[in-house]
Amino acid sequence: MHNPFSLLLRPFALIYLSVAQLRNALFDRKLFKSWRSPIPVVSIGNLSAGGTGKTPLVDLVVKYYLSIGCKPAIISRGYQRESKGVQLVSDGQKIILSSREAGDETAMLAWNNPDAIVVVSEKRKDAVTYIANRFAQRLPGVIILDDAFQHRAIQRNLDIAVINTSEPFKKAKMLPEGRLREPLKNLSRANLIILNKITDEKKAGLIMKEVEKTGLPVVKARVKNGELICFSGAFATSDEAPSPRSLNALAFAGIAAPENFLESLKKEGVNVAAHRFFRDHEHLSAKKLQAVRREAEKKGLSLITTEKDYFRMLGRPELIRIITSRPCYYLKIETDIFEGKEILHSMLKTAIGR
Repeated sequence: MHNPFSLLLRPFALIYLSVAQLRNALFDRKLFKSWRSPIPVVSIGNLSAGGTGKTPLVDLVVKYYLSIGCKPAIISRGYQRESKGVQLVSDGQKIILSSREAGDETAMLAWNNPDAIVVVSEKRKDAVTYIANRFAQRLPGVIILDDAFQHRAIQRNLDIAVINTSEPFKKAKMLPEGRLREPLKNLSRANLIILNKITDEKKAGLIMKEVEKTGLPVVKARVKNGELICFSGAFATSDEAPSPRSLNALAFAGIAAPENFLESLKKEGVNVAAHRFFRDHEHLSAKKLQAVRREAEKKGLSLITTEKDYFRMLGRPELIRIITSRPCYYLKIETDIFEGKEILHSMLKTAIGR
């Protein structure tokens, strides 16, 4: 969709581009130094701001390392968390912080991977140092940096860049005019590119031709639906939840690409009779959720949200209580690597010296 304010935002996009390129040039010329971690590092990030499906991919990589007997530690900024500095979210044995202190995506990763160490910090180097000291007697086998393609202050053994194929590629624009954090040519800095959210093979093929010019290995992935989890109502503690095809629901979410969420629900057969969307990571207030609940009550609908939004509310029990007078569900999302899985696994093993 054309942004009517695009021309007004372009000067700011040019400033953003200049700053990004200057910073990269300083790293390239070794004027800014990159620190080497004592633990192998895998970075998973992207060129654009949100919506690439990066978090489910981090989850997949964490689960792969656990499956081969390598204990991972996840480091994230913990976007929009209410805590400051280095915070231990999970020690790999118990969850210590809620989404309020850890950030919604980070809390979700911790709960879905209870054997992984999870730390949040504005400065990733401080987090690595904390992990090396705190877990000196049982060091993790790998550090996974979440959303760190632009964070060049730490050297990495494997740098993965994720591309959302459902977004414009060659015509993508810099922030704030568009969603790019840095130019597409900077993909060459990665070791591996993952084309994600592939739904249109023809469109993905056009992007693939451009990406192949980098000479980098490419993995193809798509989003697939996981379980539909009931967390309120008669089926919240039962294994006999109704089929999604029998649900009439109001969908609500605060994510970067809500239209993808609607498509996922339709694939499950859910009848989405109404929806309410908020900005990505937008603060979910009691007032907003009360309006969502009232609309669902008026129309006799169940409520369905994303897994990320569920964990965001979970850190604020007062918000959960507002909506759970209705049957409530959240849909889990997973990454399906359908081409290049062997490449991904091989490079993940090489990163840890196997």
